[in-house]
Order: sequence, then structure tokens, then C-alpha cells
Amino acid sequence: MNKQITVTIPATSANLGPGFDCLGLALALYNRITFTQVATPGLTIEVTGLDAEKVPTDETNLVYQTANCLFERFGKRPSGLHIQQENNIPVGSGLGSSSTAVLAGLLGANALLGNPLTRAELLTQATAEEGHPDNVAPALLGGLVLGVMHDDQVHIELLPIATQQVAIVTPDFHLLTKDARAALPTQISRQDAIFNASRLPLLIRALETADYATLTLAMQDRLHQPYRLPLIPGMADAFEAAYAAGAAGVALSGAGPSLIAFARDHHEEIVAAVTAVFQQNGLACQSWILPVDTTGTQIRVFQKPDSQPDGLRMNADGRRL
Repeated sequence: MNKQITVTIPATSANLGPGFDCLGLALALYNRITFTQVATPGLTIEVTGLDAEKVPTDETNLVYQTANCLFERFGKRPSGLHIQQENNIPVGSGLGSSSTAVLAGLLGANALLGNPLTRAELLTQATAEEGHPDNVAPALLGGLVLGVMHDDQVHIELLPIATQQVAIVTPDFHLLTKDARAALPTQISRQDAIFNASRLPLLIRALETADYATLTLAMQDRLHQPYRLPLIPGMADAFEAAYAAGAAGVALSGAGPSLIAFARDHHEEIVAAVTAVFQQNGLACQSWILPVDTTGTQIRVFQKPDSQPDGLRMNADGRRL
């Protein structure tokens, strides 16, 4: 029996104002990646859905590259593999599309190999691939997640969060991660460190209790947003428009260019106001009103009849490579 593995992974919004590189939230918008062992040797990749044209379909594909790391580590790989990607998360949007690819590659390959790695080991590997845990941890586990790095290990805290919806607006603007990183200062003042350190626990508490009156204060940040907002046309005005339309807390999603807004209600009005600002700056937009995802990554394994029992490469004497 050959395996077919389907991995469904939620979008994420990282940083959330003062939670730079450590806080992330899973959102109910999903990429779905299916790995199918096939009789024909080689690799085929098919990508459908949002931004499909931006995703490579050869061995440079990030899902395959990450999967291949595990195949090489354990010295086994399917002789024939088809990868089907169904994209609903825009690429390069600050909504965790690269994290879904990394996790899908690791989880899909791990399942094909018979699950040699635990979920904790997979999270450590995904964090190493991404550089920090604020996207991969909530994508894997769901909900609001705090990730703390210590000696190349990641400590995860699953934080309670009130049931709520958020507004997301993604302008059609290409912001390279390296440019967003390069805009940050190499040193910060003691005052700015205290500013963020005091607001992060306040933000966590406000999200847990749906304390929208406190969110405006809690979402403030001095570590990354003041340096990144000027990189995105109209973003500073979009923040103001979101608050004027009823948002309680507004932040860049990840490094941008997406904007995330928290509110008790008026989500459609917030989306309309933010979209109007970006349009005035010559940028088309996509938008969503999304609940928080609380389930994280889901994996479905389907056993498929095939003439080769496990689809793994074998030596001439029948032993697995």
C-alpha cells in the first residue's frame, strides 16, 4: 500500500505589535498540500489557487526542498512523488505562506517515512528553517502562541485567547523579507526596550480577555513597526483609517505588507477604510475577515493500493535504500 498524505496548515500573523519574533496567531485561512507516492519515478509538482504562478514547480519548490532534507537525513525517499499544493494564503504577504511550505514539507516527508520524528522535533526543525518560531509554532499548534528560543531549542507557551474575528487587508505590494529586516536598527534604547517589554504581557492579557479598550495601548511597538511602515505606501495612513473605522488594535502582520486589525465589531467598515487608503496610493488589495484557528495543522493519511508496497527506493536484492 502506498501513502497519500494531505497536510492542511493555517495562515498566521506574527509579531502582533510588541511581540516581535516571538508571538504569533493562527488564522482560519488554509493551504492544503498533498503528497502522493506514484509508480512513475521522479518528481511532479502541481500548484493551484492564489498566487499559484509565483510558486516554482521544480526542485526549487520550498515544500519539496524541506521534505528532501528529511529524505536525505534518513536515507530514504519515494521513487515517484507527486505534490499538489492548493494555495489560499497569498505569497509574501506576512501571513505565513513560507511557514506553511516548511511545515508541509517536514510533516509530509515525516509521514511518508513512517513518522521517525516527534511533533516537538519537527517544530524545532521548522523553527531552525524559518529562523524564529512566531509563524511555525501557531501554524502547527493553532491559537495564540509565544515562542522562546534557548540554546537552539524552542520553548512554546500556548496562550488562551477569546473567541474573536480579525480583519486582514493585504495590499498588492512586494516587500522582500531581507528589506524589512534591513530597515531595523542594530541597537535600541533602554526606553524602547522597556516600552515593548511592558506592552507584550498587556497584549497577551487583552487578547485572552477580549479587553478591546486596552488593545490600542497594548499593540504599540517601537522595535520594528516604526521602521517598516514607511516601506509600504500608505501604511501609516491605513493604520489611522483602521482606528477611525472602529479597530481596537492594529498591527503589521509579520513584516507586512498585510495589516491586521482587532475589533469587537465593524470589521467590514475597517476593511473598507483600509482598502480605500491603499487604493489612493495606487495599490489593489485582498481582504479577509477571519476567526482565530484553534486546531493548527491537520494531517490525513490515505493508504493507496500499488504494485510497490511502500514506494521507497530499493536495492537490486530488495533491501530499502
